[in-house]
Amino acid sequence: MADIERYDIVIAGAGLTGAAFALAAAQGGLKVVMIDPQPFDAQLAPTFDGRSTAIAFSTFRMLDALGLGEALRPHACRMDHILVTDGRRPGAASRPALPAFLRFDAEEIGGRTGGEPLGYMVENRRIRAALAEAVTAAGIAVRAPASVATVVTDAGRATVTLADGAVLTAPLVVGAEGRGSVVRRAAGIETVGWGYGQSGVVATVRLGRDHGNVAHEYFLPGGPFAILPLTDQRASLVWTETTRRGEALRSASDDAFHAHLMRRFGEFLDGATVEGPRFVYPLSLSLAEKLVAPRIALIGDAAHGVHPVAGQGLNMGLKDAAALAEVLAEAARLGEDIGAETVLDRYARWRRFDNAALAAGFDAFVRLFSNDIAPIRLARDLGMAAVNRIGPLRRAFMQEAGGATGDLPRLLRGEAV
Repeated sequence: MADIERYDIVIAGAGLTGAAFALAAAQGGLKVVMIDPQPFDAQLAPTFDGRSTAIAFSTFRMLDALGLGEALRPHACRMDHILVTDGRRPGAASRPALPAFLRFDAEEIGGRTGGEPLGYMVENRRIRAALAEAVTAAGIAVRAPASVATVVTDAGRATVTLADGAVLTAPLVVGAEGRGSVVRRAAGIETVGWGYGQSGVVATVRLGRDHGNVAHEYFLPGGPFAILPLTDQRASLVWTETTRRGEALRSASDDAFHAHLMRRFGEFLDGATVEGPRFVYPLSLSLAEKLVAPRIALIGDAAHGVHPVAGQGLNMGLKDAAALAEVLAEAARLGEDIGAETVLDRYARWRRFDNAALAAGFDAFVRLFSNDIAPIRLARDLGMAAVNRIGPLRRAFMQEAGGATGDLPRLLRGEAV
C-alpha cells in the first residue's frame, strides 16, 4: 500500500483560482497541496489560455497582498474609462448623442479608491506565470500531472486517491478544477444551468491607434462584443457568436479569420492585426446547488460558471478563494477543525448570496441585450440613458463592478490573511 501523505488542505485544480487559494491558505499558515491533470509548466504556454481578464481594482489589491503585484504591474493595463453601447453595430459609442449609451470614468470614484482605475486588463498567461513563481517561492506542493480518482470523507478526515495510486489525507478537500469538478461530483453536489447556444471568440489584436485605456462593450443583436485595452497598444477582443459560427471561426484559416474580423469591426478597429492564436469557448451558466459538503468546499468555476458579459468570472472565483482562506485561517488559529461543518458553513453563508445574485444578474443581462426586439430595445435604451444621467447610481455601478461593496475579505482590502 502506498504511503499516505498528510496535509491540511488538498486542492483539486492548480489554475488561476486554485493557485491563488493555495497562496492565500499558505499565507494563513496552512499546509496545502495542489493536484492538476496538466503539467504545471504547461499552463504558462501562450497557446494554453488566450484569454485576458478584467481584474477589478479590489481583486488587484488581493493579488498585491499575495505578492504578485510587482510581477503583474508591467503587464497590467489600466481601464480608466468604460463605454457601453446598445446598437446594431460597433462604433455607436463614438457618437454620444445616441441615448443608448453608458460612460463610466474612474475619476468619478477616485476619492474612494485612492486613484485606482476601474480595473486592470491582464493576459491570463501573465497571471499564471506570476502565480507559478509565487507558488514555487512559497514551497507549496504541486502534484501535476496527476488526477483525482476518488474522494472519500468520514467524520475526521477526507481521503483522496490519485489515478497513480497515491493516497493523500486532509481535514478538507477544495474543488477548484472548473465546471467539470470531480470533487463536486464526489460530494454529490448537483448543478443548475443551461447553455446559451453561443461561443465566445477571443483574439488579441495590435491596434492602429492608441486605445487610451478605454474599454468598449457593445451589445449587438447576436450578443456582446468587447474591445478591452492591453499594454503595448494591443487589445483583447471578446465577441459572442452562435455556436455554429464560433465553430466555423475555430477551424477557419488565419486569412479567413482576419477577413471576418475586419468585415465586422474593421472601420472601428482602424487596421487591427491579429497577434497569436485565437480561441473559441462555448458559453453556459453552471451554478452549484451548494458550496460545501462534509469536508469539501467549492471555489471558482467549480461553484459557479457564468457568462463573460461583465468579465466577472475570475473576480468571483478569487473572492471565493479569499473568503475561504480567511475563514480557514481564523478557524485554525482558534484550534478548530477546518473541515468541520460549522467552519465551512461560515464560508458558504459569506459567498452564497453574492454568487447566486451575480450569476442571475449576468444571465438576465445577456437575455435582455442579446436580441433585437423593438419594445425590449426601447426599454433597455431608456434605462441606460437614465443610469447615465444619475451620477450616484452610475458611481454605485462602478463600485460594484470594482468589487468594493459588501463584506470584503481581508485580501480584497489589501490586507494579509
